[in-house]
Amino acid sequence: MNQYFATVARGLENLAAQELEELGAKAVSPGFCGVNFAGDRALLYKVNLWARLPFRVLWKLYEFSCPDAKALYAGIQTIDWQQYLTPQQTLSVNATGGNAELNHTHFTALQVKNAIVDQQQGKFSGRSSVDTEDPDLRINVFIDKYSMCTVSLDSSGSSLHRRGYRPAVGQAPLKESLAAALVKLSGWTPDLPFLDPLCGSGTLPLEAAMQALNIAPGLFRERFSFEKWVDFDSQLLDQLIEEAEASQKDQLLAPILGSDIDADVLKQAVNNARSCDVDRHVKFTHTDLAYIEAPADHGVLICNPPYGARLGNAEELGGFYKLLGDTMKRRFKGWTAFVLTGNQELGKAIGLKPSKKIPILNGSIPCQLLKYELY
Repeated sequence: MNQYFATVARGLENLAAQELEELGAKAVSPGFCGVNFAGDRALLYKVNLWARLPFRVLWKLYEFSCPDAKALYAGIQTIDWQQYLTPQQTLSVNATGGNAELNHTHFTALQVKNAIVDQQQGKFSGRSSVDTEDPDLRINVFIDKYSMCTVSLDSSGSSLHRRGYRPAVGQAPLKESLAAALVKLSGWTPDLPFLDPLCGSGTLPLEAAMQALNIAPGLFRERFSFEKWVDFDSQLLDQLIEEAEASQKDQLLAPILGSDIDADVLKQAVNNARSCDVDRHVKFTHTDLAYIEAPADHGVLICNPPYGARLGNAEELGGFYKLLGDTMKRRFKGWTAFVLTGNQELGKAIGLKPSKKIPILNGSIPCQLLKYELY
């Protein structure tokens, strides 16, 4: 079996590990900002197609000790690169980590590139060119604090959170992968009504709908990096795509709703819903938070209100958070609510005692997902 590493947002490693196990991964082990796992080529394709939480999936090729630049160059040259790259193909190298001698990632990446193209020229009298935008092969090099170098191939390409269905976004949209994680963390199941009363461009309701309808998020991507690999199996990918499309469900078990006061951003939400083929399932309404009503006597409410880091002024948002708390308390009895906030003082302004506080990162912003049992 091949060894893989799925990169994820910090704090979501265990949740991503659970997802990978559900997809059939073996030897699953959460690490820092990622999950180690094992499997065959079919699993690699399947994870790229189906996983909702990772950013990218790396195939780990080789590990060796590299205390300095000379050892790095020699180690890279021990890999037979003609298995993965022809001189006619392009490459890029992304380097992370480092040690005392290799403490500049740009230099590390350059040393790796030189070792690869020097090997090519020695064998073929030709070499690959560098393409940082859309290379045929993306190589990832990580050097840990013990001077061990891990060489991997990036099978995903652009981050998997960019599903491809969301060309239109609001001013501070959630990443699709974080929205999917919030839905999973809430414990929501498709038989429960779902509402985001501050939906913006619709990411939370759309990710919930894709989960409920069993829609693989990778279906909307233009391409995965592994499709340019020398050993790419197009028949295998076509088979996995056919199976994914056949497994989709036709109807929701319960309504999925989004609303917002901004009519323009709601148009973006409708367009995004159309792009991922859930427009006939998800209902968006132009509604002020002050006038929103619960669509059922129970369900799950999740929202990501502004908290002053990117949108709004934190000092001016206290009243808005109080309105959110009052609305949940008065109109959503029987529901469970989740509010993501990056400002603890604003969280207190909700005026309700959370039954749980889940730490989570929204990009680089430390946040809490506050859970409220509304009786």
